[in-house]
Amino acid sequence: MKKKIEWTCRHTWKRSAYNTFWCLIGCSIGDFGTILFFQLQNILWPTLYIMILAIINGLITSIILETFILLKQMNFDQALKTALGMSFISMISMEIAMNTVDWWLTGGANLNWWIIPLMLIAGFITPWPYNYWRLKKFGLSCH
Repeated sequence: MKKKIEWTCRHTWKRSAYNTFWCLIGCSIGDFGTILFFQLQNILWPTLYIMILAIINGLITSIILETFILLKQMNFDQALKTALGMSFISMISMEIAMNTVDWWLTGGANLNWWIIPLMLIAGFITPWPYNYWRLKKFGLSCH
């Protein structure tokens, strides 16, 4: 019988928000860095190629950041395995959400002062419930 997930635990929502925030920072570094590089260098690649590369770089930087953070709690192999396994779906959904907002509102891979906050909001909200569910699935108790 499957365990029913309780969606009203404030402790788990706070913890999942914290985890999602760190994932967002990691993803944003690689994603925004890639888009900004192409934008500033006036490299005329198709938008889809730039966004795919931005997503890949966002995943890489997020994994690096999360591994570095987890090194305080475990050895390198465990930290890397945890960073890869625990949040890969979260990172992919975050990246797709951010790039979809960018494409939808600017028509391409374009960073400017007004789009970045909207990308970050979408990137945070999209995986947050999934991160909550993962914490509950692995037995984080509600204090």
